[in-house]
Amino acid sequence: MACFVYEAFVLFGLGLVPGLVGAIALPHDAPASSAGTAALRAFAFAFYGLYFIGFWTRRGQTLPMQTWHIRVQTPAGATPSFARATARYLCAWIWIAPPALAASAMRLRPASALALVVAWIVVYAALSRLAPHRQFWHDVLCGTRLVSAASPAPP
Repeated sequence: MACFVYEAFVLFGLGLVPGLVGAIALPHDAPASSAGTAALRAFAFAFYGLYFIGFWTRRGQTLPMQTWHIRVQTPAGATPSFARATARYLCAWIWIAPPALAASAMRLRPASALALVVAWIVVYAALSRLAPHRQFWHDVLCGTRLVSAASPAPP
């Protein structure tokens, strides 16, 4: 979970890119439900996807995963293919999408929406205890797993 929190900080920084694009491209008086806002959200979704899929297919690790010595791999021990990494990215939205959609449907205030997201993250993480090998369910669905990538001790 520490890696998850670190990843959130990295994503916050990466989110400045779509934010800058939105600040430049969208009119400042555009309503939050405008087509431009939807396009900006799609751009952010694709931008984050490039980050995750790119790192997972090249090294099996994002920057926070490197810090915490965690690697994503297939059951055979290989880095995920582009298709598998893409599926993992899409399925990993289960961490955020259900509570975010529920908060939007219930028109919750930002603090309440954040509380709902955090509560769901805790529940989803706890559900890994019920999965084979205590994996996250999106890894079970995608045929991936998180393993220790710690360097072997010197002789």
